[in-house]
Amino acid sequence: MREKVIERKLRESVKAKGGLALKFTSPGTAGVPDRIVFAPDGRVFFVELKAPGKNMTPRQLKMSVVLEGLGHEVRVIDSMEKVKAFVDEICSA
Repeated sequence: MREKVIERKLRESVKAKGGLALKFTSPGTAGVPDRIVFAPDGRVFFVELKAPGKNMTPRQLKMSVVLEGLGHEVRVIDSMEKVKAFVDEICSA
């Protein structure tokens, strides 16, 4: 399964539950997560999408550590099952 298929499912699933999963780009900054997810209850998550079995690059890992050090959650999703589990978790209210 391709990463973009998983990413589309995440975007559509979050939107269907009343949230947003916006594409995150930061020119000049390497390794930022693919999406910023705004949950319906006001929480914000950074999400890195991967094809099944793929790992984050060293730059992505470094940025993840930086974001988590600032108090933000960073999730890695690499399957449709993980999309469902994530959306169920953040949109359970």
